[in-house]
Amino acid sequence: MNIYEAMRERHTVRKYKNIKLSDEIISKINSRVKTNNENYNLDMKFITDNNNALNLLFKFIVSSNVNNYILLAGPNLPETDQKLGAAGADIMLYAQTLGLNTWWIGETYNKKLSKTSSDKKIIGVIAIGYGEDNGKAHKSKKDSEVSSYQGERPEWFKKGIEAALLAPTALNKQEFMIRGNGKNVKIDSNNGKYSEVNRGIVRYFFSMGAGEENFKWI
Repeated sequence: MNIYEAMRERHTVRKYKNIKLSDEIISKINSRVKTNNENYNLDMKFITDNNNALNLLFKFIVSSNVNNYILLAGPNLPETDQKLGAAGADIMLYAQTLGLNTWWIGETYNKKLSKTSSDKKIIGVIAIGYGEDNGKAHKSKKDSEVSSYQGERPEWFKKGIEAALLAPTALNKQEFMIRGNGKNVKIDSNNGKYSEVNRGIVRYFFSMGAGEENFKWI
């Protein structure tokens, strides 16, 4: 499975099988985390065999066997949210190519995790494991509701929007708008405190679909 297939196959999964990840899988994910930390100046960590990702209420009511997760952490700077969105999106899709399932957990993660890095910003976690199922596609808006282009839309823009609509966003609201003019592309997100995280996630998905060589962000 390549990254493009992963975008279509990836869905939120909240319940996982009680299967430990192999040393090979752990090594591959750690390598991906390290690369993203270096590329984006972040401090993400891959934590395995630990069930502290969720707050207690959500753990017992909604999920099961969330024992491996990415701690989404970085410097306490304004641009960190968007960087974590993009880096987290990359790791989710990479995990999908390895035959794993994921769940981006924002509001309901265990806030006590923040005490482990008082000088860092932590925006949530990404659960990783073998899902009890592969999840379901979320209800999606039409491309015309989240995008506009001056003139006739080129194929790369259409593919970018198609990919962006596959991206996970807060409460699956897809509160973003992508505008294109020639090779220039701009994205706006209006999702409250999750706006910058969503912007990073959607930018990553759009870039993968459109091809970074075909446009530039403004």
